[in-house]
Amino acid sequence: MASLTETLGSQKQLALLNDIDKLRSHGISQFVNLPQLIVCGDQSSGKSSVLEAISGLQFPTKDNLCTRFATEVILRHAPEARVAVKIVAGPERSKDEQTKLDDFRRDLVNLEDFPTLIDDAKSYMGVTDGSSAFSTDVLRLEVSGPKQPHLTIVDLPGLIHSENKSQTATDVQIVQSMVHEYMTNQRSIILAVISAKNDYANQIVLSMARKVDPPGMRTMGIITKPDTLSAGSESEMAYMNLARNLDVNFRLGWHVLKNRSYETRKSSSAERDETERSFLSQGVWKDLPRQSVGIHALRDKLSQVLLSHIRDELPRLVDEIKGKLDDCKSALQRLGPSRDSQDQQQLFLLQMSQEFQAVSRAALDGSYGHGFFGDPRSSEGYTKRLRAVVQNLNKGFAETVRLHGQKRRIVEIQADTSKSRTDKKTISRADFIDEIKELLSVTRGRELPGMFNPLIVGDLFFEQSQPWESLARQHLRDTWQATRSFLELLVSHLADEKTSEALLGHVIDTVMDQKLSKMNEKLSELLTPYQKGHPITYNHYFTETIQKVKEKRREAEVDRRLRNFLGRKEDVAVESVRVGNAKTSGLLSALTSSTEADMDRYACSEILDCMEAFYKVAMKTFVDNVAVFAVECCLLSDLSAVFSPSLVLQMDQQLLCEIASESQLDNLLRQQNQKRLVVLQAGLDICNAHVERKSSTRQKLSKLSLDRPSAPPKPPAANEADDPLEEEELEVSSPVGLSESLNIPSDLEIVPSSEDSDSPQPREELPWVEEAKPVEVPFSFEKPADDWAGWRFGHNAASSSSLSPPPTTVAYVDEVPVMTSTSNKKEKSKKGKKWTA
Repeated sequence: MASLTETLGSQKQLALLNDIDKLRSHGISQFVNLPQLIVCGDQSSGKSSVLEAISGLQFPTKDNLCTRFATEVILRHAPEARVAVKIVAGPERSKDEQTKLDDFRRDLVNLEDFPTLIDDAKSYMGVTDGSSAFSTDVLRLEVSGPKQPHLTIVDLPGLIHSENKSQTATDVQIVQSMVHEYMTNQRSIILAVISAKNDYANQIVLSMARKVDPPGMRTMGIITKPDTLSAGSESEMAYMNLARNLDVNFRLGWHVLKNRSYETRKSSSAERDETERSFLSQGVWKDLPRQSVGIHALRDKLSQVLLSHIRDELPRLVDEIKGKLDDCKSALQRLGPSRDSQDQQQLFLLQMSQEFQAVSRAALDGSYGHGFFGDPRSSEGYTKRLRAVVQNLNKGFAETVRLHGQKRRIVEIQADTSKSRTDKKTISRADFIDEIKELLSVTRGRELPGMFNPLIVGDLFFEQSQPWESLARQHLRDTWQATRSFLELLVSHLADEKTSEALLGHVIDTVMDQKLSKMNEKLSELLTPYQKGHPITYNHYFTETIQKVKEKRREAEVDRRLRNFLGRKEDVAVESVRVGNAKTSGLLSALTSSTEADMDRYACSEILDCMEAFYKVAMKTFVDNVAVFAVECCLLSDLSAVFSPSLVLQMDQQLLCEIASESQLDNLLRQQNQKRLVVLQAGLDICNAHVERKSSTRQKLSKLSLDRPSAPPKPPAANEADDPLEEEELEVSSPVGLSESLNIPSDLEIVPSSEDSDSPQPREELPWVEEAKPVEVPFSFEKPADDWAGWRFGHNAASSSSLSPPPTTVAYVDEVPVMTSTSNKKEKSKKGKKWTA
């Protein structure tokens, strides 16, 4: 079987790792967090030695490299050894400084010159041995060689416990802040290096890792210097429990390394590895699983962890990049194109006015499909839906006038007479009639008794409808303010802050103030017939209302008289009372006897009925008129003309400059967003390529029909001379990357598929088979069922404790077997004897 390093060295996986590194080198990590492995540890924890053991390079040990900036180490498997060094400038660097740092590129063939190369890079970054400054620049090392795994690690400054002569309290805080920032990135796999020389409970890195990753889902522990522990001591047992994941539990577990000591600091990598292997094969360390000890196992484990982590995070990374791209495009859209000249400024405003008119008309039509309108459940999203806001305000206004439009609310009977004297907003009908009677006496003309002057109805109505004006003007103000807020949001959506504020101040606010004045003028016009003159209506609802009021009052009076005549209580329904032997003449007299001998009071009752009926008719007309003539006609009908192309063409040069000219800050923001857009778009293209490739692989895998045909061929007899079962061997080709998880036998060769090809494959030349170099292995071999997780056969044998694929099992792709069996290296194709995964 191909080793894990070789498996990870497939072209697909190598391209994925290289592309993630390419994204990081282009600076996309400034905008989105990339999947990465970060090495963290206290000073003197052996962190640098771990990096040396993984990379095979000896880093300078007498400098401040690890305490001044982060180092990105990219390891790649290649035939020839090579080291390339470059500097990725930090985001706070100026353009000239970025250009200078980008020019630093060094290639190294002789690895002995590596320390000198590091010193040159430090000088370029301005981080010297005597400097105490920390840098956000990243030193990028690309190390390739025949013994290197495919791996990328970010090495962070060592955590400082306390200040000293060369490290101030500020340095302590800066390093912890830098490491914490990397750790809090949810796409960072934390490699926490713990020195066995000290109590792990006192090491800062462990407590920091537990704070940012409480469940330990993305943390791996690395124990160094186990040779400093006394054999059989409690400290050794404590670190053994730690290595077994029994004390501090991490999902990725723990790993043990023995690095060079001071005495063996000049030993070669081979000597170092042999010393480590010998030590970890003795004492308590020999009981640990071999995949949890030693540098070779760690390299393979980290490669596998990184690749798996990148694959898991890739879909979420794509979504985040898309979101950042949308934000960037929106920012560029608000900024618009560069506009230094008058023509550019006018063109910008013309395009903006066209978009303004389109969106404002959609808002008034109630068509909210444009991206501007956003989420309707949010406060801002609702404010942007202007038609919905105005409709709700109009409905609220109608309800407010209905409930609070009367100066005094008239009730039939005031339950609490003392309250009627203090509550000026409520009056009983009887008291109101008394007031009308007084008014009738002082306004009497030539009317006969029981008759009244119709102007009295108007006087009473004018008094009763006094609250209309204040309620209506408040409604107009609310509607105008809602429209003003909508326009402010729309302009802010279409332009940058400076342009939107200038446009609102110089153009839109002026027009909106005019509209508010026009609305108030229209309201005064609408109120005129309800404040002076005489009542006028030709609505039949007026007479119908009067008749209904009288009928209702008459019905109540008849009910009262019947109860009095029959001697019944008020809680007994009249309909259920039997008349019995009551005299008809007495009942008739009770129902028809005169109820009002005072003719003036009768006239006052008629006046009140007419006033209330007219109030209802006038109120409905007034509410509709306010909504139509004041709101719709004066405010909304020509709202899109507030900012129109014709208005832009009429602007003079000074006004154009004040509105559309851009500041140096806007110009800088445009350049930054344009650069950001290029980086994000390139990153999205790269990530999408891998996501699509992954999807393509799944689709091709889904084409494998591993179910038995409806009429499977019968296997030949075991004694057939030309095809003896005991001599038959199986040629197997498997998708790359499955071998490790499925425990395929060690002499099985993994052949990558040509899955990137979109051309149709002939039936006799299938993926994984046409370029296979077969290795013959026994046809039938026993494996535990769990070891075959993910393999499907044409029979239901997965539930058995062990599997030996039957000779009748067949794998098909479009009715063609995927695998072929061989006997004595002579290819055969008998469907009854072939099986595959």
